[in-house]
Amino acid sequence: MSENLKNALLVIIAVGTLANTVILLGNDSGVSYERTPIKTNTVSNAAANPAVQQNNIEPATVLENMGPKTAINFEEMEYDFGVIDQNTTNPKTFTFTNTGNEPLIISDAKGSCGCTVPDYPRQPIQPGETGEIKVVYSPGKQVNQQTKTVTITANTEPATTVLRIKANVTPGEDTGETPATQEIQLGGQ
Repeated sequence: MSENLKNALLVIIAVGTLANTVILLGNDSGVSYERTPIKTNTVSNAAANPAVQQNNIEPATVLENMGPKTAINFEEMEYDFGVIDQNTTNPKTFTFTNTGNEPLIISDAKGSCGCTVPDYPRQPIQPGETGEIKVVYSPGKQVNQQTKTVTITANTEPATTVLRIKANVTPGEDTGETPATQEIQLGGQ
Protein backbone atom coordinates (compact mmCIF):
# COMPACT_ATOMS: atom_id res chain seq x y z
CA MET A 1 0.00 0.00 0.00
CA SER A 2 1.39 3.37 -0.93
CA GLU A 3 2.13 6.01 1.68
CA ASN A 4 -0.38 8.41 0.08
CA LEU A 5 -3.16 5.82 0.28
CA LYS A 6 -2.42 5.13 3.98
CA ASN A 7 -2.52 8.85 4.77
CA ALA A 8 -5.79 9.27 2.85
CA LEU A 9 -7.40 6.43 4.82
CA LEU A 10 -6.24 7.93 8.11
CA VAL A 11 -7.73 11.31 7.15
CA ILE A 12 -11.06 9.66 6.22
CA ILE A 13 -11.18 7.82 9.57
CA ALA A 14 -10.33 10.99 11.50
CA VAL A 15 -13.00 13.03 9.66
CA GLY A 16 -15.61 10.32 10.24
CA THR A 17 -14.81 10.17 13.95
CA LEU A 18 -14.95 13.95 14.24
CA ALA A 19 -18.31 14.05 12.40
CA ASN A 20 -19.81 11.45 14.73
CA THR A 21 -18.63 13.42 17.76
CA VAL A 22 -20.17 16.64 16.44
CA ILE A 23 -23.46 14.87 15.74
CA LEU A 24 -23.57 13.38 19.23
CA LEU A 25 -22.76 16.70 20.86
CA GLY A 26 -25.24 18.61 18.68
CA ASN A 27 -28.07 16.14 19.33
CA ASP A 28 -30.38 17.38 16.56
CA SER A 29 -32.83 14.53 17.23
CA GLY A 30 -35.13 16.71 19.29
CA VAL A 31 -34.50 14.68 22.43
CA SER A 32 -33.97 16.88 25.45
CA TYR A 33 -32.32 15.93 28.69
CA GLU A 34 -33.19 17.38 32.07
CA ARG A 35 -30.68 17.70 34.84
CA THR A 36 -31.65 16.79 38.38
CA PRO A 37 -30.83 19.70 40.68
CA ILE A 38 -28.38 18.87 43.42
CA LYS A 39 -27.61 21.12 46.33
CA THR A 40 -24.03 22.32 45.99
CA ASN A 41 -23.37 22.10 49.71
CA THR A 42 -24.74 18.53 49.87
CA VAL A 43 -22.47 17.41 47.06
CA SER A 44 -19.44 19.21 48.44
CA ASN A 45 -20.04 17.78 51.92
CA ALA A 46 -20.38 14.30 50.45
CA ALA A 47 -17.30 14.77 48.26
CA ALA A 48 -15.29 15.93 51.28
CA ASN A 49 -16.37 12.89 53.31
CA PRO A 50 -13.56 10.28 53.13
CA ALA A 51 -16.04 7.44 53.67
CA VAL A 52 -18.01 8.51 50.60
CA GLN A 53 -14.80 8.53 48.57
CA GLN A 54 -13.55 5.23 50.06
CA ASN A 55 -16.80 3.42 49.25
CA ASN A 56 -16.93 4.83 45.70
CA ILE A 57 -20.25 6.55 46.33
CA GLU A 58 -20.71 9.20 43.68
CA PRO A 59 -21.49 12.57 45.29
CA ALA A 60 -24.13 13.09 42.59
CA THR A 61 -26.12 10.17 44.04
CA VAL A 62 -26.74 12.20 47.19
CA LEU A 63 -29.85 13.82 45.81
CA GLU A 64 -31.90 16.66 47.15
CA ASN A 65 -35.13 14.76 46.46
CA MET A 66 -34.98 12.57 49.59
CA GLY A 67 -37.72 14.60 51.26
CA PRO A 68 -37.56 17.02 54.17
CA LYS A 69 -34.30 16.92 56.11
CA THR A 70 -34.07 15.69 59.69
CA ALA A 71 -31.26 14.81 62.10
CA ILE A 72 -29.88 11.54 63.43
CA ASN A 73 -27.89 11.01 66.61
CA PHE A 74 -26.11 7.72 67.38
CA GLU A 75 -25.31 6.70 70.95
CA GLU A 76 -21.89 5.64 69.63
CA MET A 77 -20.31 6.00 66.21
CA GLU A 78 -17.48 3.50 66.69
CA TYR A 79 -17.16 0.12 68.36
CA ASP A 80 -14.06 -1.97 69.08
CA PHE A 81 -14.66 -5.72 69.34
CA GLY A 82 -11.19 -6.12 70.86
CA VAL A 83 -9.45 -9.42 70.14
CA ILE A 84 -11.54 -11.87 68.11
CA ASP A 85 -10.77 -15.07 66.22
CA GLN A 86 -10.95 -15.63 62.47
CA ASN A 87 -14.11 -17.30 61.15
CA THR A 88 -16.30 -15.93 63.94
CA THR A 89 -19.55 -13.99 63.73
CA ASN A 90 -19.51 -10.75 65.71
CA PRO A 91 -22.77 -8.79 66.02
CA LYS A 92 -23.06 -5.17 67.13
CA THR A 93 -26.18 -3.02 67.39
CA PHE A 94 -25.85 0.74 66.95
CA THR A 95 -28.77 2.64 68.49
CA PHE A 96 -29.83 6.02 67.12
CA THR A 97 -32.50 8.65 67.71
CA ASN A 98 -34.28 10.86 65.20
CA THR A 99 -33.47 14.24 66.78
CA GLY A 100 -35.06 16.26 63.96
CA ASN A 101 -38.60 17.41 63.28
CA GLU A 102 -39.35 15.19 60.27
CA PRO A 103 -39.60 11.39 59.86
CA LEU A 104 -36.16 9.81 59.35
CA ILE A 105 -35.94 7.70 56.21
CA ILE A 106 -32.85 5.51 55.84
CA SER A 107 -32.50 4.69 52.17
CA ASP A 108 -29.37 2.54 52.38
CA ALA A 109 -26.69 1.08 54.64
CA LYS A 110 -23.55 -0.42 53.10
CA GLY A 111 -20.56 -2.14 54.65
CA SER A 112 -17.08 -1.37 53.39
CA CYS A 113 -16.64 -5.03 52.46
CA GLY A 114 -18.62 -8.26 52.30
CA CYS A 115 -17.43 -9.15 55.80
CA THR A 116 -19.46 -6.29 57.32
CA VAL A 117 -23.19 -6.71 56.80
CA PRO A 118 -25.64 -4.07 58.10
CA ASP A 119 -29.38 -4.42 58.65
CA TYR A 120 -31.39 -1.21 58.99
CA PRO A 121 -35.04 -0.22 59.52
CA ARG A 122 -36.97 0.16 56.28
CA GLN A 123 -39.86 2.09 57.84
CA PRO A 124 -39.66 5.80 58.74
CA ILE A 125 -38.50 6.63 62.26
CA GLN A 126 -40.66 9.40 63.71
CA PRO A 127 -39.15 12.45 65.48
CA GLY A 128 -37.97 11.51 68.97
CA GLU A 129 -38.12 7.76 68.27
CA THR A 130 -35.14 5.42 68.34
CA GLY A 131 -34.03 2.74 65.93
CA GLU A 132 -31.22 0.25 65.45
CA ILE A 133 -28.61 -0.55 62.84
CA LYS A 134 -27.51 -4.16 63.34
CA VAL A 135 -24.06 -4.96 61.99
CA VAL A 136 -22.47 -8.41 61.76
CA TYR A 137 -18.71 -8.56 61.27
CA SER A 138 -17.34 -11.92 60.06
CA PRO A 139 -13.57 -11.57 59.50
CA GLY A 140 -13.10 -14.86 57.66
CA LYS A 141 -9.36 -15.20 57.01
CA GLN A 142 -8.51 -11.55 57.85
CA VAL A 143 -5.82 -11.10 60.50
CA ASN A 144 -4.40 -8.32 62.67
CA GLN A 145 -5.99 -4.92 63.28
CA GLN A 146 -9.07 -4.32 61.11
CA THR A 147 -11.24 -1.24 60.72
CA LYS A 148 -14.46 -1.48 58.73
CA THR A 149 -17.15 1.09 58.03
CA VAL A 150 -20.90 1.15 57.52
CA THR A 151 -22.18 4.12 55.51
CA ILE A 152 -25.77 5.13 56.27
CA THR A 153 -27.63 7.18 53.65
CA ALA A 154 -30.70 9.04 54.91
CA ASN A 155 -32.65 12.28 54.62
CA THR A 156 -30.16 14.03 56.90
CA GLU A 157 -27.62 16.81 56.37
CA PRO A 158 -25.09 15.58 55.38
CA ALA A 159 -26.87 12.70 53.66
CA THR A 160 -24.31 10.09 54.82
CA THR A 161 -23.26 9.03 58.29
CA VAL A 162 -20.33 6.67 58.82
CA LEU A 163 -20.14 4.10 61.63
CA ARG A 164 -16.89 2.25 62.37
CA ILE A 165 -16.07 -1.12 63.82
CA LYS A 166 -12.62 -2.29 64.81
CA ALA A 167 -11.15 -5.62 65.80
CA ASN A 168 -7.82 -7.29 66.30
CA VAL A 169 -8.31 -10.58 64.45
CA THR A 170 -6.19 -13.55 65.50
CA PRO A 171 -5.97 -16.91 63.78
CA GLY A 172 -8.34 -19.36 65.45
CA GLU A 173 -7.02 -22.39 67.23
CA ASP A 174 -5.55 -24.64 64.54
CA THR A 175 -5.03 -28.27 65.51
CA GLY A 176 -3.80 -29.15 62.04
CA GLU A 177 -6.75 -31.50 61.60
CA THR A 178 -9.88 -31.02 59.56
CA PRO A 179 -13.25 -31.22 61.36
CA ALA A 180 -13.90 -34.60 59.68
CA THR A 181 -10.61 -36.00 61.07
CA GLN A 182 -11.48 -34.74 64.55
CA GLU A 183 -14.95 -36.32 64.35
CA ILE A 184 -13.52 -39.73 63.34
CA GLN A 185 -11.04 -39.63 66.23
CA LEU A 186 -13.75 -38.68 68.72
CA GLY A 187 -16.10 -41.37 67.41
CA GLY A 188 -13.40 -44.04 67.55
CA GLN A 189 -12.63 -43.55 71.26
